[in-house]
Parts: sequence; C-alpha cells; structure tokens
Amino acid sequence: MKNARCVLGFVLFLAASLLVHGQTPKTAIDYYNRGVSRADRHDLEGAIADWTKAIQIDPRLARAYYNRGVARSDKGDLDGAIADYSKAIEINPRDVLAYNNRGIARKDKGDLEGAISDCTRAIEINPGFAKAYNNRGLARAGKRDFDEAIVDYNRVIAIDPRNAPAYNNRGIARKAKGDLDGAISDYNKALEINPNDAQAYNNRGLARTAKGDQDGAINDYNKAIEINPRDPQAYVNRGVSRVNKRDLDGSIADFTTALEINPHDPKAYSNRGVARDRKGDHDGAISDFTKAIEIAPRNGDLYNNRATARIAMGDFDGGIADYSQAIEINPRDKAAYSSRGVARKNKGDLDGAIADFDKAIEIDPGNGDYYYNRGLLRYKRGDGDAAISDFTKALALNPSDSDAYSAAAWLLATSPKDSLRDGKKAVEFARKAAELTSWTDANIIDALAAAYAESGDFEQAIKWENQALTFVDFDKDSSAAARRRLELYSQHKPYREQ
Repeated sequence: MKNARCVLGFVLFLAASLLVHGQTPKTAIDYYNRGVSRADRHDLEGAIADWTKAIQIDPRLARAYYNRGVARSDKGDLDGAIADYSKAIEINPRDVLAYNNRGIARKDKGDLEGAISDCTRAIEINPGFAKAYNNRGLARAGKRDFDEAIVDYNRVIAIDPRNAPAYNNRGIARKAKGDLDGAISDYNKALEINPNDAQAYNNRGLARTAKGDQDGAINDYNKAIEINPRDPQAYVNRGVSRVNKRDLDGSIADFTTALEINPHDPKAYSNRGVARDRKGDHDGAISDFTKAIEIAPRNGDLYNNRATARIAMGDFDGGIADYSQAIEINPRDKAAYSSRGVARKNKGDLDGAIADFDKAIEIDPGNGDYYYNRGLLRYKRGDGDAAISDFTKALALNPSDSDAYSAAAWLLATSPKDSLRDGKKAVEFARKAAELTSWTDANIIDALAAAYAESGDFEQAIKWENQALTFVDFDKDSSAAARRRLELYSQHKPYREQ
C-alpha cells in the first residue's frame, strides 16, 4: 500500500524576456533573459547554460543563481540546487524564495532539520508566506511530528482558505495520527475547492479503507482513475480494497494494470502475490514476490510474504530461509521470528522454534500469542511447568484467549506430573474457554471432559465427552482417542498424557 503523496506547492518565479528572438546575448541580463525563455520552453539544459554564462559575467546576479537552482532541482540535481540557492541567499540574505526552495531541496535530500530551518527563516522574513508554512509542515510530517505539521497547515489555511493542497496535506497528517474522520473532512474540503484533484480522491480512499469502508474507498479510487487513468497508485489502492472485499480477480486485474503503467513497483508485485496466494496460486504468488525482491532486495516484508507462499507449498526450508533473510534485514522483526518459529515447529525443530519465540518475546513482551505458542512448544517438549507459566502469562495479557485457557486446562487435567495437575482449576479454565467460544469448539469441550474427570466428577466427564463426539469433524479426526478416554471415564479413571 502506498502512502499518500504530499504537494510541495513549488512555483518557478522567472523574469520576462527582453531579448529579441534570434539576437545573440551580450550582457549578463541578455543571457539571464534568454535562460528564462529557454526554461519556458522546457529546455532546462539550455537555460542552465545561459544562467551560468550570466553568472560568469555578473557573479552578483542573485536571480541567475536562484533560477539555475530551480532548473537544477527540476533535473534532480539537489546538491547543485542547494549550492545555487545558498549563493542567492549570500547575495541577498532576505531572499524568501531562495530560503523556501532550499528548504524543499533539503527535504527531498532527507535533511528535514535543514528544511525546517530554511522554511522558518522564510517565515521570519515574510510571516504571510503560505508556501513556507506548507513546506515546513511537510518536513515536520517527514519527522512524524504531525501535531506541529498540522499547526503549519492550519496557518496556511488561515492565510489562504482556498488552498486545496493544505487541506490535502493536513488530511494526510490527521490520518497518520489516527483521526480518520478529520482526514476525510479535510479531503472533502480539498475536493470542494478542486473537484478534479485526483490526489485528494486517492487520499480520501486511503482513509476510507482504514475505516473499513471498502465500497466508499473503491468509489474514490474509481474517481481518481477517471481523472488520471495513468496513476498506478490508484489502481494499487483499489486493488487492496478489492482484496479486502475478497474480490481477488478484480484485485489481480488492478495490480496488473498498475504494473503495466509502472513495471518497477515492488508493492504492486507483492500485493498481486498476496491476492494470488489467497486464490491458491502459490506458484504465481512466489513469482510475484520474487520479482518484487529483485526490485527491492532490502525490503524484509517481501521475504516474509514469499515465505508464507513457500510454506503453503510445503517448502519449509525455503520459508525458513526467507524468514531468516527478513530477520537479517531487520533484526527487530518480531513477526519474522514468530513465523519462523512456527515453520521450525512444523519441521520438528522444537529447540529452534522455542529460540525464535524467545526472541519474539524479547522484542515484544506484551504479545500474548508469543507466550501461548512457546507454551505449546514447551508442553510438546515435556516441560509442563514452563508451559503452564507461558499459558498463564498469555492469559494475563489477553484474558479473552480461549486457546490459552483450553491449553492450560488440558495440561492441568492430563499432565503425568502430579504436582502440575489441578482438576478444579482445569474445569474453571475449560469452562471459560467454552464460554468464550459459545460452546461450539469440540476440542475445548473435550478438554472440559478431561478436566471434570481429573476433578473426580465422572458423570460430567462422560456427559461432555459424548457432547464432543457429536461434532462431525471432531468425531472424524479424533473419535478413536476420544472414545478411549470415554471408556476410562466410564471406569472412573482420569486420562493421563504419556
């Protein structure tokens, strides 16, 4: 999924040409003016050459430095642009436009502090300069200082209430803060001002997607595509909403169109891979994830996605290798540790799996699922005390975890270790798990039967084991073992794991 793009509000300020067409320039002003004419015709190389000549003749011609900086920025030469803006500022320390544009170039280079400093200086010189507030807001948003960014966008709107980009940018900041309704309100205002703003439709679609309003989001993406049919991100975003609506064929078509427009978008490949994987086309998914990795080899999420598809194909070694690569890229990727732990468990590597969950817990000690999964592994390895400790921790973090209640109940009811068994507690946990699942899970009811047997209430044990056997899927998968337990309960004997 693509983050919403921000509008820089950058304007090229150039002087009118005074040179007669075809006349050879002689003075610095002649070269300067011909450079303006060339820039107007989008001949940036010619314009830069003319402004360079003007500077050679008159090294104090600040406008030539400024305009050459604009042209260099448009060509992607940010270092050259910054040098030119800096020279313009040296000549004229109150050149508000040079400060503003140097701030833009610094932001584009990732120097957010420098950008904020330049925009602040432009505002000090001209407190009514809306573009400087807008650009400072963008830099602050880049630092994830969304509160201060919103303050800047508010100032732009106060100066110019019809500034659609400011509403759009404030909407982006509000969405980043989780204020989805506020973001949508801002996008609505931007569209009221400019009904053909494809970006605002796209951004409102993102906010609606985040709110779960997939139909509303798709309508927005449709409008963005209608205005700009060559915007690949609108197709990608619509594809994501279609995935959320389980329209996998529609989503694959959208991601494919996005890739036809931009064949180098790793997110489009990855998203199409997710849709293909959910359709059961694991080979196609792996192909897409592999292509995405070729484009963005340092994106750990892409390796995680390919690992999921490989494991679905039964390729645990390939999946583990991908999770390991994701961890190498981001050693704090708790999800990769957790997923690799599950894959190692399925290969029978219990020690390796436990080590992975140890690491996941170290990174995120507040995730109850990690304790639950480690508890299952410890139980399987025969370490009941450690397992019950993990299940207890999982329940402390998530008191609604029916799986943890059920696992703890089974262990407390059936452990071969006398000191671990606690029939009364097992019944309490099993009943809680059953209540959380509305008494619809046969395995939990089976655990309840074992708990009653351990507590000595064999009448209840027989009742609930028979109830578990009424579930068709349970009976098919587990009937032989359940019927053996039922026979034990009929003999007033509890069940013990071996």
